Amino acid sequence: MPVPNNAVPQPSLRINEIFYSLQGETSRVGLPTVFIRLTGCPLRCTYCDTTYAFQEGEPLPLPEILDKVAQYHPHYVTVTGGEPLAQKNCLPLLQQLCDAGYSVSLETGGGMDISKVDPRVSRILDIKTPGSGEAGKNRWKNLELLTPQDEVKFVLCGEEDYRWAKQVLSERCVADRCPVLFSAAQGQLESATLAEWMLRDNLPVRLQIQLHRLLWGEGRGK
Repeated sequence: MPVPNNAVPQPSLRINEIFYSLQGETSRVGLPTVFIRLTGCPLRCTYCDTTYAFQEGEPLPLPEILDKVAQYHPHYVTVTGGEPLAQKNCLPLLQQLCDAGYSVSLETGGGMDISKVDPRVSRILDIKTPGSGEAGKNRWKNLELLTPQDEVKFVLCGEEDYRWAKQVLSERCVADRCPVLFSAAQGQLESATLAEWMLRDNLPVRLQIQLHRLLWGEGRGK
């Protein structure tokens, strides 16, 4: 039916996919979760495994996004990308998801301001290493905003990245602020090698292996 001329347009987001799966990363690994993947990202990391989210997607009004999520009756919801915070309406989406009673996490790169994210959201902050090709885009002020409910992730491409991440941990006291995750970039570093380095240096971090890859391999909706 026609939309009344005085109807207030609903805020929308460009969505790449919405799917239900097991969380493959972070401290929530293994938990059934609805993923909302937003389109677009200002970064081009060398190891990116979601390049299809750079451009592909369709605009959806926030109420429609909430309806799609509710169909799965989830407890956990993750907003990811691309870079979710590159779309301004990500902030009201996060707020509305929290208002709906979900346990919400946000997967964001290190380059966008996280200060206005709803405080009920667990922010998973990906610090870009030199091997990513995007280390110069890190917004270091974000670290000052982190709380124990947040997490910091380093994807490591090799030993140089590992040494760099250790220095960041030491100089910026990251592990004192929130849990820290180390993971090996697919095809560039073996997880077993990374584990040996972590044990040798007795680091206060958690090794992360992508559970969804182990279960289903690569692909969308995983």
